[in-house]
Amino acid sequence: MTELPTLLEKVRNCTICAEHLPLGPRPVVQLGARARILIAGQAPGRKVHESGIPFDDASGDRLRRWMGVSREVFHDADRVSILPMGFCYPGSGKSGDLPPRPECAPQWRARLLSRLDNLQMTLVIGHYAMRYHLPGKSVSVTEAVRQWRDSWPGVVPMPHPSPRNNRWLKANPWFEQELVPELQSRIAGLLKTGG
Repeated sequence: MTELPTLLEKVRNCTICAEHLPLGPRPVVQLGARARILIAGQAPGRKVHESGIPFDDASGDRLRRWMGVSREVFHDADRVSILPMGFCYPGSGKSGDLPPRPECAPQWRARLLSRLDNLQMTLVIGHYAMRYHLPGKSVSVTEAVRQWRDSWPGVVPMPHPSPRNNRWLKANPWFEQELVPELQSRIAGLLKTGG
């Protein structure tokens, strides 16, 4: 079995979908074998592509607030792993970024997830991540998030933290009133016991 650092080096040098990427390949992932929390997102945005740091944008600010963690904790791979469905910026479309490229998940996802033996909680952000991590749950993102207790505490479906979702958050105040406090409490406990 390939060690995680070797596998991550292969991921970071991946070019399988280069011809489809408007800015070229720049896989952005964060994985640590000791991490107890996994964030399964969609794909990096343009700002993340430029910096090479996961969630290094307004979406990340909101996600860290929802989680109740600092940037330092969030970007500590031994505490939080970040594995989007697509590792590179896919480009933009009419109403935001394009979907994650389909090549990443079959090529890398199972191999990377198999190295994360200490996971206790996976935050599943958005439709594409939900299809992978919540198979058989063929409901809208809103319904999946509304049913968060069904898979709690191991898997937590969440809306995307993008500022584009301000309307969704306003229409669904229960998310920040009910789920977010439970999420913060659970994460605080995992980080405390995880060292």
